[in-house]
Amino acid sequence: MTESPLHATLRRRVDDGTVPGAVGLVARGDDVEVVAVGHLDAEGSAPMARESIFRIASLTKPITAAAVLMLLDEGLIGLDDPVAEWLPEIAKPVVVRTPASPVDDVVPADRPVTVEDLLSFRAGWGLPDDFALPAAQALSEVQPMSRPFRDWPDPDTWLGRLAQVPMLHQPGEAWLYGTSSALQGILVARVSGRTFPDFLAERVFEPLGMEDTAFEVPASKRHRFTSSYAPAADGTLHLTDTPDGAFDGLPRFPSGGGGLVSTADDLLAFARLLLTAGVAPDGRRLLSATSVSRMTANHLTARQREHAALFLEGQGWGYGGQVDVTPADPWNVPGRYGWLGGTGTTAHLVPATGTVTVLLTQVAMTGPTPKTLMREFWQATA
Repeated sequence: MTESPLHATLRRRVDDGTVPGAVGLVARGDDVEVVAVGHLDAEGSAPMARESIFRIASLTKPITAAAVLMLLDEGLIGLDDPVAEWLPEIAKPVVVRTPASPVDDVVPADRPVTVEDLLSFRAGWGLPDDFALPAAQALSEVQPMSRPFRDWPDPDTWLGRLAQVPMLHQPGEAWLYGTSSALQGILVARVSGRTFPDFLAERVFEPLGMEDTAFEVPASKRHRFTSSYAPAADGTLHLTDTPDGAFDGLPRFPSGGGGLVSTADDLLAFARLLLTAGVAPDGRRLLSATSVSRMTANHLTARQREHAALFLEGQGWGYGGQVDVTPADPWNVPGRYGWLGGTGTTAHLVPATGTVTVLLTQVAMTGPTPKTLMREFWQATA
């Protein structure tokens, strides 16, 4: 039997030591190919499997955006509502006078931050293309991406600290990465009166059968949980987390920006929710068709996309994920929606064709630019 392009791509990168293992999935309607190669860890203690569990990092962001939109569909919040009603800590933010200004050279925000600002990543807080800017440095102290979420303070404490950091841009002015998703998770909890993990479990994961998606991995599932690595300068892999490590219990900060673990099939289930315009397999409507349309449409101007080139490479942004607007590479189909995770994960869907692609690895990215293996995966499944 001839090896598929997907299998050949993943096998090659396992064989050369790029990753200890990987799970790749491509679905076109009901036709699903899943390839699992390599092992759960660098020691080869157990083979990788279709149901292996991975830290999905920023693939959490689209799920968080969907949760916000559920509250919108219920009329509990509106896109133009100022978030200060539920997040009073950030009711009166200040903004650095220019992006390069020191953090004590500030002006008041010229309008309140809205729900739509959070969803479109234009709230004023977040990572810019230039990490060296003073306000970006101050944000990184509050939002340390290298630190596990179990080491972050609780959401209320974290929000109080964020409020002391000046915004880099006025609300609505520029796309900035990351912080808005963490704020969305807190917003969902406060509006719903539920914890964020409970809301996701009841409203998203249970209806979609996403049995392995959560903010923690119970002992009964850890034999399926991958170890996590970061590439060292010499090309070797440095162990960053084990199955009994940072996900052995609920973190103090269940982050909407990157705190979930999941599997390829769970992520396929979520992608199919968007492809069916918000209807679950059992016929329940979880999201309105309008909300799905908003979530998967580009909301950025050409200038905003240009200034976010380090992260988006010229493409657009919906709610919680990238939306392709230009066919720069064979896989960049206009309307393609999805994102990637810093732990070495990607998931995308193409509404026009009903295609879903998921790549899960356990080796972290070294920056915002997609890894070579990700591009090879997209090429193999395009």
